[in-house]
Amino acid sequence: MISTDKAVNPSNVMGCSKRISEIYVQSLSRQLAKTGQKTTQFITTRFGNVLGSNGSVIPLFREQIKNGGPLTVTHPEIIRYFMTIPEACQLVLEAGSMGKGGEIYLFDMGKPVKIIDLAKRMIRLSGSKNIKIEFTGLRHGEKLYEELLNNAEHTKPTHHEKIMIAQVREYEYEGVKDQIDRLINVSYQYDDMRTVKKMKEIVPEFRSINSPYEAIDRLLEKLEDKEGIKIQDTFSI
Repeated sequence: MISTDKAVNPSNVMGCSKRISEIYVQSLSRQLAKTGQKTTQFITTRFGNVLGSNGSVIPLFREQIKNGGPLTVTHPEIIRYFMTIPEACQLVLEAGSMGKGGEIYLFDMGKPVKIIDLAKRMIRLSGSKNIKIEFTGLRHGEKLYEELLNNAEHTKPTHHEKIMIAQVREYEYEGVKDQIDRLINVSYQYDDMRTVKKMKEIVPEFRSINSPYEAIDRLLEKLEDKEGIKIQDTFSI
């Protein structure tokens, strides 16, 4: 499974959906191994942005330069990790070949890049001098920087210098499946607030930023203080 650094301490629905997928894939692999049905190896790779991919910032900047600008950057301090398409493909294949099942692999993404510096460099390389950069403000759920691990996670090395294994909390498959089935049932109500609330119950580190869903965080904090238990604690190992 291809995951993302946005799954770490997620601040938006996409990142949380990836973290839920990581939990499901890892717990399924563990369940199949435990019951002797391990015929498929399930692994996850977690990495950042891929240069030049659909929806990435470079094609956007290229189009904006072509149109005479301005280049739109959400915040002057925002940074992101990047790797090239060939490098990402190579590392995914390498991780797949070394995986025994259930691992979450992290890739060494190098140093993060400041998006405003990338914008300035592309303007300079284009030969244009009059193109401006416009700051549009952080979008709902957008962080200034992404993380590859949360505070409770660690890594162990592999034989490949750019691939590490994340040491993450593990979960029982039956409990995970039950929670995901409940999430699916809630989603059929087409109520965004209820759906996001259920996602936050499954992934309690999902904290919304600059979003109307912050109200759900406050509600869940009150419930946790009152009842003293998280939903996630009921299906972890």
